[in-house]
Amino acid sequence: MTARSPGDTGEEYDPLPDRWGGPGHPEPLPGPGRAERRRAAKGRGRGRKSPPPPQSAAVPAPAPPDPPRYRASGWDQGHDGPRQGHGGYEAHGEYQGHGGYEAHGEYQGHGGYEAHGEYQGHQEYQGHRDHWSHQDHQPYQRHQGPGGGEPPARRLTRVEARRAARAAKDSPAVVASRALGELFITFGLLMLLFVTYQLWWTNVRAGQEVDKETNKIQDAWAKGREPGAFKPGEGFAIMYIPKLDVVVPVAASIDKEKVLDRGMVGHYSEGRLKTAMPSEKTGNFAVAGHRNTHGEPFRYINRLKPGDPIVVETRDTYYTYEMASILPQTPPSNVAVIGPVPPGSGFTAPGRYITLTTCTPEFTSTYRMIVWGELTEERPRSKGKPDALVG
Repeated sequence: MTARSPGDTGEEYDPLPDRWGGPGHPEPLPGPGRAERRRAAKGRGRGRKSPPPPQSAAVPAPAPPDPPRYRASGWDQGHDGPRQGHGGYEAHGEYQGHGGYEAHGEYQGHGGYEAHGEYQGHQEYQGHRDHWSHQDHQPYQRHQGPGGGEPPARRLTRVEARRAARAAKDSPAVVASRALGELFITFGLLMLLFVTYQLWWTNVRAGQEVDKETNKIQDAWAKGREPGAFKPGEGFAIMYIPKLDVVVPVAASIDKEKVLDRGMVGHYSEGRLKTAMPSEKTGNFAVAGHRNTHGEPFRYINRLKPGDPIVVETRDTYYTYEMASILPQTPPSNVAVIGPVPPGSGFTAPGRYITLTTCTPEFTSTYRMIVWGELTEERPRSKGKPDALVG
């Protein structure tokens, strides 16, 4: 708010003390002192005219200050309250109620600018920590980011940038652990694929091979192929185990790749392990098959009980055997189990026997499981299927 100084020319000026003494802002004219006011009061009491107060040399009124003003910056209101509330000119009535500047001592007695430390050699405010410059009366602009946010980050020096880059790099231990973890994950995925292949896909492929070989054998019989010697891997018979719902072709040889892995049952027909054919009058017809994977035709032969039928169909005849006994576990080196009169089978004399061999325990090939049977019926195919297959 503006006020009039005694003796001025009637023009208004801003008496804000922070602008006094600055460039282009002369100090305001001083008001009457205490002695002058007393003389004026005595003159009025005696009826004499009071001499007019001395007039100072005409000084041009200060020009309106350039914006922004203190009130615009929010210092007077936000930091110490408005001038009227802080003991400003109108609140205390310095000009009228208290008789001007000297009577009230605004500058020094009231704790003026020097007391508060606002003016320090035309330096920036320190007492109130307001960022103002007295040289141009412009506010000190803080550095701010876009939209008035936080100030932008300081650019790094080359050394600092190199240090930050080195700190951002992973240590050798972290790189090694990460590589090891990826290796374990890859290994686990490969193992999962391998297990899926072994337990599922090999059975699918073996089932296709079994169907194809069964049809091939039946076509050969229809064409009148004479029985005789068969090449390794060539099918010559079909085996049925009704209790286990097994129907599987029988091929010459127990070669893993040519016979067993294709889902078929292999006949011991080579070398010192050669055994009799079903048509022979005495002997042991011994065969081998997978218990797990690759069609797994002998997976559940441990469930067979004495008397359960096992049927072998050839070009001309059905041979029906009845399960006699089982050997749950024996070493692979025990080849006597496929001999003409196998020990431990319960047979005591030569006869017409059948022997089924497979691996045990499941999913391993550590030992062998043996199932024996004895021929009970020989039926020509021309007479139809035996009772074991009809029921």
